[in-house]
Amino acid sequence: MAETDGGTTGARARKRVDARRNDETLLQAAAAAFVASGVDAPVRDIAARAGVGVGTIYRAFPTRAELIVAVYRHQVEECAAAGPALLAAGGSPYAALVRWIDLFVDFLVTKHGLAAALHSDDATFADLHHWFLERLVPVCAELLEAAAAADEIGSGTTAFELMYAVGNLCVGVGRDPRYDVRRVVALLLAGLRHDPAGPGT
Repeated sequence: MAETDGGTTGARARKRVDARRNDETLLQAAAAAFVASGVDAPVRDIAARAGVGVGTIYRAFPTRAELIVAVYRHQVEECAAAGPALLAAGGSPYAALVRWIDLFVDFLVTKHGLAAALHSDDATFADLHHWFLERLVPVCAELLEAAAAADEIGSGTTAFELMYAVGNLCVGVGRDPRYDVRRVVALLLAGLRHDPAGPGT
């Protein structure tokens, strides 16, 4: 009897893992479709990218708003998880900060139409911006603190200030081909560097 219970428990665990994997595949496919065509991308295109039927997507996410929120949360969680992983990799904390900001820029500039959707009157999107800050500001703060502790940057810059500045720099993306947001963000980050030969901050 114990073996039967163990087998049942194991089967349920495998189903949960499979379900999470399927959701992951759907969300990645939806994110790719949003990048290519915006948040109004046809569900059939998302299904084709995921290799599933349209019905599978509707069963998991009955409305487009729910799918958009799920994609947004998934991408934010990936960005949040990247910060500690980059620090744990053992390289320079400043390099980890630069790489994380690069991922943050990716998130900001590839969510075609998502910002407009999040500012709509749909109640499904309520409080998402607050959650976004709640998840990512502490990650950025940890990276800044690590870089400051390693004497690679000066202290005094807050995570909110840095993220807000980067966000504003990303607003101009796509308006003029002469604007290279990554180069401008790199200049901003270079301005954080602490000069060991100088008086310090």
